Amino acid sequence: MLLTVYVDDQSYPIEVPAYILEEGAEFFAKMDRDMDRGWQMSRSWIDHPEPLQRCQIAADRLLTALHTGQQATLLLMAGYILTHHPGATGVRIDTGGDMLEHEILTAPPD
Repeated sequence: MLLTVYVDDQSYPIEVPAYILEEGAEFFAKMDRDMDRGWQMSRSWIDHPEPLQRCQIAADRLLTALHTGQQATLLLMAGYILTHHPGATGVRIDTGGDMLEHEILTAPPD
């Protein structure tokens, strides 16, 4: 599956192999357990991140992986977003420092 990441005026298409989506289920479940304890999202502490916020957290980690060249983490974070936000086609990353502003993009309905 394809997830396109938009950072400022650049776009980065990330092709996530099917095996990441299938074999990553255990890793994704661990991420969810970690987030169940609450998460610092920029300046705000979120006790119980909602599904969209969980994808914003993954998007923030995806941005770090993109900048540091961590390909495995990049694919896993993209896979998390694809599996946890049905219809996701892309992520628009807010570079102003507020991860709550990361936007998950979906294809327009037919």
